Amino acid sequence: MSAEIIVFPDFAPPPPIDPAGLALFLDLDGVLAPIVDRPDGVQPDPRRTYMLRRLAEQLDRRLAIVSGRTVDDVSAITENAVAAVAGVHGLQRRNVVGDTVVALPDPALDEALAVFNALAEAQPGLIVEDKGVSVTLHYRMAPAACEAVREAARRLEASSDLVLQEGDMVAELRTRGADKGEAVRAFMAEAPFKGATPIFVGDDLTDEDGFAAAAALGGYGVLVGPARRSTVARYRLSGVDAVFDWLEAAAVERAS
Repeated sequence: MSAEIIVFPDFAPPPPIDPAGLALFLDLDGVLAPIVDRPDGVQPDPRRTYMLRRLAEQLDRRLAIVSGRTVDDVSAITENAVAAVAGVHGLQRRNVVGDTVVALPDPALDEALAVFNALAEAQPGLIVEDKGVSVTLHYRMAPAACEAVREAARRLEASSDLVLQEGDMVAELRTRGADKGEAVRAFMAEAPFKGATPIFVGDDLTDEDGFAAAAALGGYGVLVGPARRSTVARYRLSGVDAVFDWLEAAAVERAS
C-alpha cells in the first residue's frame, strides 16, 4: 500500500456521483449487502441488481465489484449485473470482456482446510469456506471460538507461505499474490477504466488497499460503516442503506 495513511477526524459524505470520467469500485459484503451470519445468507436482490445495471450503463461499464468472495459467487449474487469483478481480494479477476485470471493455489491450503474443518467439526457454529485460492473460517455464530480460530490461523501462516487476513468475525488464509489495490490498478490499466478517476467503496480493513490505490491514481476511498481513525478513505457513508441512496441518486435519477 503506497499511499500515506491519513487521519480524518470528521468524515463528510462523498459528493454526488457524476458518471462522466469516473470509475467506481465496490466491495460487496458490508457495502452492497448487510453482513450476515452465513455467507450463503446473501442472495440476489432486485433493487440491487437494477441499480448496478443502471450504474454500469451510466458509467459506460467503468464499474467493478472487488470482493473477498469468489467471482462466481459475486456473479450469482448480483445476477451478472456487473461484467468486471475481482474475487478473493484480487486473486481472481474478470475484466469487462470476460477474460479471467486466477492465481495458482498454494499447496499449503490443503493443510489449512483440514485444520479448519477439524475446528468446525469440534465447534458448532463455525463455517468453513473453500474458495480455491484461499480457505476461510467464519466464527460469527461461535464468537467464543475467536481466540482458538485466530491462534490456529496464525500458526498455519507462520509455518507456510500463506497470508492471513483477519476480518469481521472471520479468519482467511490465502495464497500470496494480488490484493484489492492491485486489482484496482489492473482494471485502471485497461479499457474502459483507463484514464478515469477511481472511487473505491469498502468497509473492511482489506479495503484499505483499494482506498490507497484509488488515492494514488487521483481518486478517493469511501469508508462504509463506523469511522476508524487511521484510514486512506476520504469520505464515509453510515451503512448499506446510505450506499444505496448515494448510488441510486446517480443510477436511477439519470435513468428517468
